[in-house]
Amino acid sequence: MAVLKYSKQREAIRDFLAHSEEHPTADMVYMNLRESFPNISLGTVYRNLDHLAEEGIVLRLDMAGKSKRYDGNIQPHQHVCCIYCGRVADVYPPNGQKASIEGIEAPGFSRIVDARIEFDGVCDECAARLAQTMPGNIKLRSNLADSHSDM
Repeated sequence: MAVLKYSKQREAIRDFLAHSEEHPTADMVYMNLRESFPNISLGTVYRNLDHLAEEGIVLRLDMAGKSKRYDGNIQPHQHVCCIYCGRVADVYPPNGQKASIEGIEAPGFSRIVDARIEFDGVCDECAARLAQTMPGNIKLRSNLADSHSDM
């Protein structure tokens, strides 16, 4: 890929991601940068995010069934997504373990080259809200799965 020349907008996008723990979507990045760059377009944000991800400067999170999100933290880690509000947070496995592809085979594939693990969870805010609205009656997916295994 050709190296793009320096741009203040790209640098601002990179800096925003480097200091954000939200794992923002392109729309969130755009909304946060509009004050500093009133003429920035959403297309410019998307193109720069794609370039930064392709260069390995940021991570593009293609989480199943959800909008793409971006992460300025490129250190090895996984992510957890709240099943209620969609909040995304970093997860650091013990001893920096990474998902193993050793010994994994799939019909029709000559080899597996990488693995990614996504966790589903309930963030503290949603858990507190659920506890207030349905005290003692919070059913989570794991509880539901356990209850169906008896059938």
